[in-house]
Amino acid sequence: MNTRHPTYPTHAAHSAHPARPAHPAHPARPDEAADDGWSLVVPLKPLALAKSRLAAAAGTRLRPRLALAFAEDTVGAVLNCPRVRDVAVVTDDPAAASALASLGARIVPDTPAAGLNAALAHGVRAVRARRPYARVAALNADLPALRPAELTRVLDAARKFPRAFLADAAEIGTTFLSAGPGVELEPAFGGASRLRHLSSGAVEITLAGVDSVRRDVDTGEDLAAAGKLGLGPRTAARWLPAAG
Repeated sequence: MNTRHPTYPTHAAHSAHPARPAHPAHPARPDEAADDGWSLVVPLKPLALAKSRLAAAAGTRLRPRLALAFAEDTVGAVLNCPRVRDVAVVTDDPAAASALASLGARIVPDTPAAGLNAALAHGVRAVRARRPYARVAALNADLPALRPAELTRVLDAARKFPRAFLADAAEIGTTFLSAGPGVELEPAFGGASRLRHLSSGAVEITLAGVDSVRRDVDTGEDLAAAGKLGLGPRTAARWLPAAG
């Protein structure tokens, strides 16, 4: 576990950069802005490339299968969250696309093919092509212990702000970033993204008891920590027999 960073203010008035409207020429109509259903955008690398740091613990054959299991458990939990209207998975992996579509996700091909943040922005555009003033949130695909009730609490907190985010368990990265109706997501994921999202004007969500939304998995140690929270069924089925 990394050293905890200083606590930052969490009120929108302290944001250095106010959230930019997504459609400045077309302000949100009251009936569209009132839509409480969230659209979540989940990015997923090709499985052959995903979770490379997990190979030391899982081996090269199990690693891509675990990456898919993480995504399946993440998407399955999201779709069981009562605040979520739909899920868009941005991926070019055929096997992942088939498995996640069967759970009920909408698959958006990663046509930019320009990295994580470009994929997220593309996914948001795909969502808002259908619902221009949708509430949107980006969520990591590697949350195998995700609990719908905890995600509900995070979404309810995020709804109070134009843009909001949740730091990962290490308090360095980000697992969740949201944007309200008519607001750009402006994703800045990767590495020390917590500070980047803060400096961009997003409000940090500091709820206790939402560990499953913060526990992303990159290493064997991360997977062990997720196991203490309770792994989703697909991850458990693939990992527990291998772990002994």
